[in-house]
Amino acid sequence: MPLPNQRLFYLLILISFIGLIASFLPSFIAVWQTVLTLTLLLAAIDLILLYLKQPISVSRHLSSTLALGIKSTIQLQFHNQSQRKQRFNLYDHYPQTMDAVGLPLEVKLAAQQKATVSYQLTPSERGKFTFPLVQIHLHSLLGLWQRNTKLNKQSQTHVYPNFAAVSQYALFATDNNLSQLGIIKKRRRGEGQDFHQLRAYREGDALRQIDWKATSRSLKLISREYQDERDQEIIFMLDCGHRMLAKDDDLSHFDHTLNAILLLSYVALRQGDAVGLSTFSGESRWISPKKGYHTLQNILNTIYDLQPSSESPDFSKAATELMIRHKKRALIIVLTNLHDEDNDDLLPAIRLLRKRHLVLISSLRENIIDDTLKQPIQTLSDALLNAATHHYLHYRKTAFEKLLHQGTHAIETLPQELSVALVNAYLNIKRSGLL
Repeated sequence: MPLPNQRLFYLLILISFIGLIASFLPSFIAVWQTVLTLTLLLAAIDLILLYLKQPISVSRHLSSTLALGIKSTIQLQFHNQSQRKQRFNLYDHYPQTMDAVGLPLEVKLAAQQKATVSYQLTPSERGKFTFPLVQIHLHSLLGLWQRNTKLNKQSQTHVYPNFAAVSQYALFATDNNLSQLGIIKKRRRGEGQDFHQLRAYREGDALRQIDWKATSRSLKLISREYQDERDQEIIFMLDCGHRMLAKDDDLSHFDHTLNAILLLSYVALRQGDAVGLSTFSGESRWISPKKGYHTLQNILNTIYDLQPSSESPDFSKAATELMIRHKKRALIIVLTNLHDEDNDDLLPAIRLLRKRHLVLISSLRENIIDDTLKQPIQTLSDALLNAATHHYLHYRKTAFEKLLHQGTHAIETLPQELSVALVNAYLNIKRSGLL
């Protein structure tokens, strides 16, 4: 359908002004009629020429996978099939859950010319999304009209959790600069459970490391070197309840947790372990522990569209289901947001899991708690809020200490620091030989 352009409105305003003058000065009526006739004639000719123009062909180019919260470039390629130059405004119909920078675009194309334009898009929600249309406002030759055209150019993409952290870890691991990520990987000779290699004796090696048979053959001291055990199993128990909906920055606690799962999965797979996943208090999904880097892709495809629900966490039910599903001893990493009232349900669930597995509880702490305690106390309301926050933290700390007294491994951290804290906890458990 045609749309009047700004230039046409200016002409109509001019005609109205001349008509106003003609109402007071009859000698201007002929001028007004002439201008009005010419304007209507030009507008009609311009409109006809607009519909005689050849259409613009469009194609959209975007990646089939995008990372949550990471800017991506979307490219649109145009081809002017007309023998005349064309000017138009472009509106791409992107999903509402994404933030775009650079739209709308104004494009000018010479006859038979091709051009490529781009804009930036940042996904704010995971899942499968469709780009349905490309909308073009094609300007007429005289600029009096626009022709509104909607081109059915469907494209689909999948928004995954932010796997950039995994790529960053892989890069730093190659360069042996893991400390820049905050990951502390201590190498301690002579410790570990699995035999790795024989090597020359070094000062500081324990006597029990010396291989006397190899020493007698080579006539020099030879030590055994061990490494952390491999072929162990890691299973994430992911809370999909309502508490994971909390949001302190651009990402929710749930999204930060998914990012941490990806990073630790990569690290565990590099260590030769098998990785699995179980979700509870929402949509139930299960991946049995498997080795190999294809497991990371399997986890990505399983969790990319997973969303937290409005349900409360049911730890006992989740623990019972996991004990039925998996018989072999594994490291169970429970990812949740603990409150003091959870102990009545959580402690029996932990006792059940510990009959067969080693359990690590990872609890998220809201940023607003720390921000509240940092605020200066100037009024009675500030004092009451500060006291209530300390009271809340006391009960939360008490619940956390009950887990530690039972021998359960547990960490509490801010969402932004979860990935590194979880990797460090895993590496400490591996070095300790507890699993």
